[in-house]
Amino acid sequence: MISALDTVLRHPAVWRGGGWARAVTPGIPTGYAGLDAVLPGGGWPVGALTEIHVERAGVGELQIFMPAAVRLTRSGSWLVLIEPLYLPYAPAFAARGVILSRLMLVRAVVTGERLWACAEALRSRSCGAVLAWFDHVHERALRRLQLAAEDGKAAMLLFRPARAASTSPAALRLHVGKSRGRTLIHVLKRRGGALPAPIALDLYEREGTGPFLNFRGAFPFPPHPPSHEESCSRETSGAARTSVPR
Repeated sequence: MISALDTVLRHPAVWRGGGWARAVTPGIPTGYAGLDAVLPGGGWPVGALTEIHVERAGVGELQIFMPAAVRLTRSGSWLVLIEPLYLPYAPAFAARGVILSRLMLVRAVVTGERLWACAEALRSRSCGAVLAWFDHVHERALRRLQLAAEDGKAAMLLFRPARAASTSPAALRLHVGKSRGRTLIHVLKRRGGALPAPIALDLYEREGTGPFLNFRGAFPFPPHPPSHEESCSRETSGAARTSVPR
C-alpha cells in the first residue's frame, strides 16, 4: 500500500537534495550526449532559469545552444535574443539550420528594459527559449525571471561574465571556458546529487561553422540599424518596446 508520504514524494514537482533530481518536465535536448547526461531532465530546463557564466566572449557559449535552437525554431517556437554582446551573425545561424523567421533580436541597453523584455517574452507562451546577456542583476530580478519562465513554460538562459558568479535562484548554473582548444563546461549548480566532472566539447570541429556572434567589430552594436541579413529577424525597435507575438 502506498503511503501518503510516498504519494507526495512521487509528485513531479518534488525533488530531493540528496539524490539525482528528476525534472518536472523533460528538458530540451542540448544535442550533446555528454552534457544531456548530467542535466536533470536530459537537457536545458524548461520553465526554469539557467545561468551560463562565460570565461570570455566567444568560448562556445552560444554554440552549445545551437542544436536546441534548431529544434525550437523548426517546431514553430520563437527564439528571442535580448541585447547580445555582439551582433548575431545570421549566415552562421542559417547554416546550422535555424529558421531565421523565428529568430527575434531585441535591443535594450537599459537593464530595466532588458528585464521587461525577458519577462514579456517568457510569458507570451510563444517562445521556446529566451537568451539574454547581463552583467549585474539583482537577485530579486533573477527570481522574477524564474517565475516568468515557470509561467510561460519556456527556457530562460542568462549569459553572464564569470566574475558575476554568486548565489542565484537559477535551477541550473554552468561555467563555460576553454582548455586545449576545447570548450569546457563546469556544472556549478543543478538540482540534486553531487556535481559531475567537467564536460569537454569539440564544438567547431563537430559543427564546421564559425562564430554565431560577429566579433569583427569592437562595439556591441553598430550605430545604425543592421541590415535585413544581419539582423536575423528585426521584429523589435531599438528601445525593446515591441510585444512578442502571442
